[in-house]
Amino acid sequence: MAALALGLAGTAMVVTPSSTAGAATATLVVDYTCNGGIAGTGSGTVNLRTRLTVPTTLNVGDPLNVEWKLNYKDATRLGSPAYMPNGGRIDVTGRANISGSWIGQLQPKGTVDQSGPMDKGTPLNLPVGISDFGHTDRAGTVTVRPGNTLFVDFRPAASEVMVNDDDPAITYSGGWEDKDGLPFEDHDYHLDLHRTTVKDAWASYTFKGTGIEYVAQKDRDAGPIEIAIDGQAATPPRVDPSRNADGTLVNDAHKGGQTLWKFHGLKYEQHTITIKNVQDAKLGQLDAFRVITRDLVNPPKEYRAECTLANAPGAIQVEIGGGDDNPASPSPDSSPSPDSSASPSGSASPSPSASPTDDNPGDESPSPSPSATPSPSPSASPSPAAVQTQNYVVTAVVTQGSPSPTATRTVTLTATPSVAQVAITPQGGAQTGEAPERVSFSGMLLIGSGGALLLIGMLSGVALLRRRAAHSGERG
Repeated sequence: MAALALGLAGTAMVVTPSSTAGAATATLVVDYTCNGGIAGTGSGTVNLRTRLTVPTTLNVGDPLNVEWKLNYKDATRLGSPAYMPNGGRIDVTGRANISGSWIGQLQPKGTVDQSGPMDKGTPLNLPVGISDFGHTDRAGTVTVRPGNTLFVDFRPAASEVMVNDDDPAITYSGGWEDKDGLPFEDHDYHLDLHRTTVKDAWASYTFKGTGIEYVAQKDRDAGPIEIAIDGQAATPPRVDPSRNADGTLVNDAHKGGQTLWKFHGLKYEQHTITIKNVQDAKLGQLDAFRVITRDLVNPPKEYRAECTLANAPGAIQVEIGGGDDNPASPSPDSSPSPDSSASPSGSASPSPSASPTDDNPGDESPSPSPSATPSPSPSASPSPAAVQTQNYVVTAVVTQGSPSPTATRTVTLTATPSVAQVAITPQGGAQTGEAPERVSFSGMLLIGSGGALLLIGMLSGVALLRRRAAHSGERG
């Protein structure tokens, strides 16, 4: 079948019936415009061009598969929301609204991993496609329409990131000294650190992750350090690099690269850690912060890009047949004679069915379903010319130039059978419209006449015997 191209208010709908596993399909070109989240860290506004493919004919029991191919429409791209050392994952969720013989919604989904490391704004790859399916348990006609919204989420991969003390994102108060070129045997991260002997000197760092660790030297000349997360005392609120876990004084000096404090289990969002030197003339030190991101169950909401429909793609009708309750098949008890012809009733007027365009399937009214096939009633009129009305549904897709491109019209046709609704029994019977045949009385007359003749014969025989007896007596 040739492809059908329809221009709709400056946009295009391309319907391309094809054959997939023996089933006809149709494809809609659906454009979306994405904003927010990873769209904002990329090109700002990102344009997608997608193709929705749906089978147009199914049998009861076949799955209703909805497949969506995804592509960027132009040079705009979604971007990595931050530095991602191990990359991440893109999750895409679409919506396909179902109306007609039943109402519902399919949510095609797809994912693709993004290899790392990625700097902020690095272009992200889309999944090749997304898909979902629904079960068909009865015959009917349904309309599949792409939803108004498509969501693209970014999920960071689990990672650990070392933030060195000289990172410009770390803020220091006055009184800190930057020590570079430290001895290799001290094992300081990048062979440098920040150091202070000023009481209440502080350093802070804002990060995004689920945990944070404080790295510095163990040193018998160091003093206690207070730690706060998001302005509140952390747990524990203080660490002393000059003491062992049991409280005894350490014998080490300049033992660098030590994780002195850690806090995990934070919600994945922006946090700020602050360290403060407690005692004057005691060493306060910062070698690095280690930022932890664990595997996330759900993608962060702030990374979600919301994509809205940018064209009027139309809809696809799916005919589902083969069920016992197929409304398009008349009942055997009431099907018209093969030589009867159906013609449209002059009084039938098309009534457009609901054509919803929103994403809330509960607000979408189903198209009028074909009326149930009537079966003849035993008390039907006895006239042999009784007419039975059988309703059929003829569906037409009408393309309009308004943003609501597809209207479904339903026309009711009336079929008038040319034979009687109930067969006539030749010898009469109930509901045939004929009186029983009359019974002839000639047989009864013959029987009566025969009986009378027999009776006369018997009486004549008796009289003859009496005469013979009387004659014998006279002779004797």
